[in-house]
Amino acid sequence: MDIDQLRKSRSKWLDWKNIAPLKEAVSSLPDLEVSNIGLGDIIEIDFDAIAASDEAKILETARLMKPWRKGPFRISKTLIDSEWQSFVKYNLIEPYFDLKGKIVGDIGCNNGYYLFRMLKSNPKKLVGFDPSSLNYMQFMLINHFLKSDIVYEMLGVEHIALYEHRFDLLFCLGVLYHRSDPIATLKSLYQGLNGGGELILDTFMIDGDSEVALSPKQSYSKIPNVYFIPTIPALKNWCYRAGFEHVEVLAASKTDHNEQRKTEWIDTQSLEDFLDPNDANKTIEGYPAPKRVYIKAYKK
Repeated sequence: MDIDQLRKSRSKWLDWKNIAPLKEAVSSLPDLEVSNIGLGDIIEIDFDAIAASDEAKILETARLMKPWRKGPFRISKTLIDSEWQSFVKYNLIEPYFDLKGKIVGDIGCNNGYYLFRMLKSNPKKLVGFDPSSLNYMQFMLINHFLKSDIVYEMLGVEHIALYEHRFDLLFCLGVLYHRSDPIATLKSLYQGLNGGGELILDTFMIDGDSEVALSPKQSYSKIPNVYFIPTIPALKNWCYRAGFEHVEVLAASKTDHNEQRKTEWIDTQSLEDFLDPNDANKTIEGYPAPKRVYIKAYKK
């Protein structure tokens, strides 16, 4: 498979009738002098001066790009209150990695929220992988003003092993349960790492000491493309089967409404709609409610 040919092919996705207006809106955004950039829980961008018409243009462009799943972001007066309070996850895993001077990839990077957070840690290079053209345009909106050197590839985890270079550190957050062959996915991640490289991954889990996984019949929390939800021992076994030398469990936590909730920036359902209305410990389908495990896996 030729990565450059794939890039050219996928660049045509930006001409789709639902994406082309977003591309045009971003290209017509004003060039403004940035006075402050905040890379904390909220990615914040302020300007030395901004006209009311430019404020309106930024708000209008951001609204065109709904739903905003990851964030939050604030561009001047426009607060994009995303469905996920993504800082909850980032702040949980941040103590477990060091990005300084490293080549870092974020697999399934969505609109780049985590990548923007990583800028302050002085990595050598940041590359995001996500095949969604909508997510790409959201990234382009934010980066129009941030002007970072983050590389955004509309590619998937299956392309990591074919990429031009390997990575010192890979993040794969909230992706594995969407893959019908989790061990093949982990092998791709393994192949994408340099020797001595590290993978930080989170995925849905079920409690238990057995080496088993839940395989939902049709959907999980109303998500149709969830295939396998392992116990921690099963997840570790997957990693070892993929070639990783050691797996460290960093944390496990139940998803709650402080982290995921409906806002005006998604116009769709969220966590409260995915759970049993009579028992928040179960999904609407009757499975255990969403719980995530965070691991670090090491390549020799």
